[in-house]
Amino acid sequence: MSNILIIKHGSLGDIAQASGAIQDISENHKNDRIYLLTTKPYFELFKKNPYVNEVILDKRLPKYNLIYLYFLMREIKKHNFSKVFDLQNSSRTSFYRNILFPKSNKDIWSSKITTLPEDITKEKFDKNSVLNRFDYQLKETGLNTINTLKPDFSWACSEITEIKKKYNLQKYILLFPFCSPHLSIKKWPYYNDLIKLIKSKFSTEYEIVTAPGPNEIEDAKKFDAKSILDNDKALNISQLTTLIKDSSFIIANDTGPAHIAAHVGAKGLTLFGKHTTAYKVSIERENFKVIEVTDLNKLSAEKVFERLINNLT
Repeated sequence: MSNILIIKHGSLGDIAQASGAIQDISENHKNDRIYLLTTKPYFELFKKNPYVNEVILDKRLPKYNLIYLYFLMREIKKHNFSKVFDLQNSSRTSFYRNILFPKSNKDIWSSKITTLPEDITKEKFDKNSVLNRFDYQLKETGLNTINTLKPDFSWACSEITEIKKKYNLQKYILLFPFCSPHLSIKKWPYYNDLIKLIKSKFSTEYEIVTAPGPNEIEDAKKFDAKSILDNDKALNISQLTTLIKDSSFIIANDTGPAHIAAHVGAKGLTLFGKHTTAYKVSIERENFKVIEVTDLNKLSAEKVFERLINNLT
């Protein structure tokens, strides 16, 4: 039995996307022990992943913090990993490779760089979708990929019966009108107009709810929708995943919860402006669709509502 390391630091949407690749790595190494290196926000979450045996915490302190770097590298080295699957593919993880396995090829360190064909530039390769890039990387490393292109994030779910009872959640439409402050280009501005249209059409048939993150609770008060919290705190990732999976419909900006929705089979829509494409981030699925426009400020609430009505049942 060998020890295998997977590296996946984040972010939330990326974690959901990588679920299929992690499953394929595990199923190709059934007789080995699977370790996963991740950051604090996802450390406890990955302990629930059935395809991971142990989780190692990377605090991602600055690389010039030599004391921290020394102890992290010592922790990794003590497991004598026979192979590393770098699913983060960042400058930081390349730095780790140079320390742990300098000049290693794809047989030891599987990453975008070590599996990149000689006749394709990194810039050209990055035009492929996220899931296609994962799939290519694993296949080039010799793995049989069955789940990489169809990740299932349902493993992250947890019990939320009491929360649903508290908010009387039976049939509900879940909205994610939030985004990171530095990514305001992703934000669609007409959620309250959409809420009015939904309530006018369905009255009380559906609850209209949001699930704000820790830094979004105040912002959520701007919307005419119930904020779903757990003892006045934001839901954790597992609770959020269940809330998404059990919803009647979801409408979201291009954020982490939208990617969760896509990969738990939820029905819904995500709204894209010019910041990227739905293809590149692999978000469109059988039940989860997209609206892509060049300017989100020109996408009307009526247009989104029409798509909701056509896809709700």
